[in-house]
Amino acid sequence: MAPVRVLLADDHPVIIEGLRAALVRHDVEVVGQVECAQEVVSTYLEAKPDVLVLDVRFGPGPTGLDVARSLRERAPAARIVFYSQFDQDEVIREAYRLGAAAFITKNTLPAELAAAIHAAANGKTYFLPAIAERLALLGLRGEESPRARLEARELDIFVQLATGATNNEIAERMGLSTKTISTIAQAVKEKLGVHRPAEITRLAMRYGLIEP
Repeated sequence: MAPVRVLLADDHPVIIEGLRAALVRHDVEVVGQVECAQEVVSTYLEAKPDVLVLDVRFGPGPTGLDVARSLRERAPAARIVFYSQFDQDEVIREAYRLGAAAFITKNTLPAELAAAIHAAANGKTYFLPAIAERLALLGLRGEESPRARLEARELDIFVQLATGATNNEIAERMGLSTKTISTIAQAVKEKLGVHRPAEITRLAMRYGLIEP
């Protein structure tokens, strides 16, 4: 049986080289690597791998989730395995919502990642037991994330508040009056039950809306 052809997308060269060496022992052939989020889609379309192994964080700029959304528009059948150290509940949920075949944390053995890759190549969805349990608990509790509870403009303002922007700064960026921003910001705080800047920042980090 031919090995599964994989494209690795991660901004840490050491991780990519380590995966190359480990995955070859599990009938996985790395046909390309990308270290910049902006180059993932074009490289994928050129290499045409069976599976894309995609990190969530690439530093400033688009995230792996953003990349997945863009790739889905160009290649709806793409099989994506997220491989990340950032495993907040909302990040995992959003990855599967985008059609990911698997979400594997970086503290997992290479054999587990290889198993997820093979499952993805065969059109299956793969869940680590711990990930499956967390998703089940999230389903029981209902959707709690700011992304689900806020409208698009409210979410935009919430994220800007979480990064330390003032109402005046947000108003200037969005072309709105300071009074309008102040009113929306207060409504956002009431909806989410957070009021102090530190609480807003922690909540945004918890759900993967800003960098830790």
